[in-house]
Amino acid sequence: MTVLRPSDLGTVLGVWAHPDDEAYLSGGLMAVARQAGQRVVVVTATRGEHGTADPERWPPHRLAAVRDTEIRASLAALDVTEHHFLGYGDGSLPAQDQAEAIGRIGAVMAAVRPDTVLTFGPDGLTGHRDHRQMCHWTTAARNMAAPAARLLYATTTDAFVERWRDVHDQFAIYLEPGLPLRTPPRRIALELTLDDALADRKLVALRAQASQTAGLIAAMGEARYRQWISTEAFTTAAGATTSGPRPAELAGRAPMSRADAQRRRKRRRLPAGPHVELLEDR
Repeated sequence: MTVLRPSDLGTVLGVWAHPDDEAYLSGGLMAVARQAGQRVVVVTATRGEHGTADPERWPPHRLAAVRDTEIRASLAALDVTEHHFLGYGDGSLPAQDQAEAIGRIGAVMAAVRPDTVLTFGPDGLTGHRDHRQMCHWTTAARNMAAPAARLLYATTTDAFVERWRDVHDQFAIYLEPGLPLRTPPRRIALELTLDDALADRKLVALRAQASQTAGLIAAMGEARYRQWISTEAFTTAAGATTSGPRPAELAGRAPMSRADAQRRRKRRRLPAGPHVELLEDR
């Protein structure tokens, strides 16, 4: 597989499910691209309004407004000025009209004319059903509206999984058996290890999304968190490994219950605070 450099990517379009997906999985890449004068556009399907284990304190309308403000500040830290919300409900993507959603993403692609499209792989990275659905929609939209564009799926490497096994076990970030993926080096199309300056910019971008990151930063400690977020890896569609249920199977699944969310929160042992951050929408 050809190993790419950020400068090879041209105009970059990232298509993600929730605010903070783009920063966690491609914050460094977006910053590098913008430094090189490349155009970067981000599409977010939902406002992540259910990304809390305390919905009484953070009802959906309130959290959506907070996250709307947060993602704008986060993208500004990376010098990304073009952002589009699709306006779907958090956790609802498998139940949406598939053709309509693919068409809307395809319309953005036709307008942007990206050289490179970033999104989740079939595994959804963490196994989240919205993430998996975004892979399906984005892949179909790219095939329809921008077939010449390079399609890259965010992934995890064996080295990353081994280094951070204790973090992933403690905070239950991955939701399906077989995850995180151990994508072998031969299937990695692009891997970034962020230098200090880029890691700092990415940290600023993620701190801006405090409703989703403040608790984890406090639990891990800023220095360790900064190291954890300093690697980004992508594979091509041909190199991707499929793990877990297909999109059609996800539509019949019930949303995560409040009790399940609370159990996951207890396992993660995150401190309580003004921002309830549990990675529920990662």
